[in-house]
Amino acid sequence: MAEIERESMEYDVVIVGAGPSGLSAAIRLKQIDPDLNVVVLEKGSEVGAHILSGAVLDPCGLDALIPDWREKGAPLKTPVNEDKFYLLSADGHMTIPHWPMPKLMSNHGNYIVSMANVCRWMAEQAEELGVEIFPGMACSEIVWDGNRVAGVVAGEMGLSADGTPGPNYEPGMELRGKYVFLSEGVRGSLSKEVIAKFNLSEGKCPQKFGLGMKEIWEIDPAKHKEGSVTHTMGWPLDHNAGGGSFIYHIENNQVYIGFVVHLNYENPYLYPYMEFQRFKHHPMVAELLKGGKRVAYGARAISEGGWQAIPKLTAPGAVLLGCSAGLVNVPRIKGNHNAMLSGIAAANAAAAAIKAGREGDELVEYETDLRSGPIAKDLKPVRNVKPIWSWWGIWASMALGGLDMWTNSLFGFSFFGTLKHKKTDAAHTGLAKDFQPIDYPKPDGKLSFDRLTNVSFSFTNHEESQPCHLKLKDAGVPISVNLAKYAEPAQRYCPAGVYEVLGEGADAKFQINFQNCVHCKTCDIKDPSQNINWTTPQGGDGPNYPNM
Repeated sequence: MAEIERESMEYDVVIVGAGPSGLSAAIRLKQIDPDLNVVVLEKGSEVGAHILSGAVLDPCGLDALIPDWREKGAPLKTPVNEDKFYLLSADGHMTIPHWPMPKLMSNHGNYIVSMANVCRWMAEQAEELGVEIFPGMACSEIVWDGNRVAGVVAGEMGLSADGTPGPNYEPGMELRGKYVFLSEGVRGSLSKEVIAKFNLSEGKCPQKFGLGMKEIWEIDPAKHKEGSVTHTMGWPLDHNAGGGSFIYHIENNQVYIGFVVHLNYENPYLYPYMEFQRFKHHPMVAELLKGGKRVAYGARAISEGGWQAIPKLTAPGAVLLGCSAGLVNVPRIKGNHNAMLSGIAAANAAAAAIKAGREGDELVEYETDLRSGPIAKDLKPVRNVKPIWSWWGIWASMALGGLDMWTNSLFGFSFFGTLKHKKTDAAHTGLAKDFQPIDYPKPDGKLSFDRLTNVSFSFTNHEESQPCHLKLKDAGVPISVNLAKYAEPAQRYCPAGVYEVLGEGADAKFQINFQNCVHCKTCDIKDPSQNINWTTPQGGDGPNYPNM
């Protein structure tokens, strides 16, 4: 195919992704210097369309960015007024008291929010300052200038299934910047490329992940407790996997109900989506949802590696922000505040560099800020909770993890030092011969639902004539290796029913239904052969979350 000619536009800073980190960076850049040319590129059909989070928001990031956010009408309407934590058994629950937990675990002063709506509001603030925001502009390639990240290719549309330009092909544009901020979220395709090219994870622990699934329900007003926050661990996962649930009572008689499964589970027969559906049949949860209706569904991966898994954050011309860097505080189940703080720190560094006449170099000041500032103070005290849970289980994570958070919070040291993550989540997957299949109850259509029905409530759509954005490195591996050794877990770990094995024996065939993809990236993370490469589809495609 002939080399594609593209128009080019020049900016001071190009930001990939209109999530909390990217929008925070854009806003801070214009606050520092209104004359800076800043563009934000968002692959979703609109800002917020691909944003999914719990979410209980610690407003410290917003306080630092827009101190008068209350007066400006930010959509933080539901302060937390009740904070409960349960350990579930199959038919009951045990309350975990808050008094033994360190102060950092309290949700006092936090807000239950739709991060999709928070990002929509942040986009309005950014545009008022003069930031250009282009939704529906997927960034498919990096523009290189020698060994420097010089920009991105955005807006390529109309490729045929074989990857060649179709009759309505649009080549997209090169958007070049003095600096490029990668704020794509978890396991972004461009971030992954930059991390690999510059060995940014060298000397760091492997990143760890969870799969978060969420539904929004409208429930009986008599059962609704606006501002109530509930977290659970235990059943139905028990010893099969780490993880837990959240139930957040938002305004308008709605609840956010979600379930997280740590992706370092061993049993390839584990079916995270069905664990979520089974959870809703617990007596406590079923009673809450009885008479209500589900109105939305979605899923996304969550970075869980913590402090010791954060890669080097700078490369020539580029930085990693937010979940692209892995800034989630696992025991607090929060990362949006750190995403905002990372955007602020990167903007401060870039604005100073541009003012000094620099461009295309490494913003080492950003890395220094992140590793010594408020993000470090948030993540370092909790760095051992995830490894303790992974090594020794739920009870150890509560006892030893709690002790470790206390000593770190009070005295600034840990008896454990810094524990390491031993291997990737993909490498944790065990052989099918060593495990038994799990018998999951059939969804009843009232509390629990099949995957494809639920995917329709994510309002996902992909243009079917485009190339499949889920790339197999070797088309034979799913059947010859993954099916033979692992019972092809892609059939189960995907929360959207993208992957199927059709037929049996010599007739078995691996099918990819990419139209169902909700862009969670779980396949890119958990595939035991690391044979699936998630890439971005054309702009505007994917889920269209209303208020996740």
